[in-house]
Amino acid sequence: MDTYLTILKPSQGTYSQLRSKFLAFAYPVKTEDEVKQHVAAIQKKYYDARHACYAYMLGADRQRFRANDNGEPSGTAGKPILGQINSNNLTDILIVVVRYFGGIKLGTSGLIHHCGEDG
Repeated sequence: MDTYLTILKPSQGTYSQLRSKFLAFAYPVKTEDEVKQHVAAIQKKYYDARHACYAYMLGADRQRFRANDNGEPSGTAGKPILGQINSNNLTDILIVVVRYFGGIKLGTSGLIHHCGEDG
């Protein structure tokens, strides 16, 4: 495969729902070491956040990937983030979503909605 879709530069966005605040970061990456460095930097910078969930996809063949819920209920954060990467056919990308808990539980469907599928 000679062509694939990715991003050229880092990007970020924010979203609030029921007093929870979500910070989303997207990074162009080529290696798992780059992924680890970005995730560690986000976790250090936003140390007071409840969660820093992420997913990444690497390589033109899109065969190296991982999703991490970082303490959110299993399958409610990392997997939906990876789903967005897949639905847009992206690779060489890392997406991290930081969540500041606002005191109101969003439930499984709320987390899926805001961390990936529709958020």
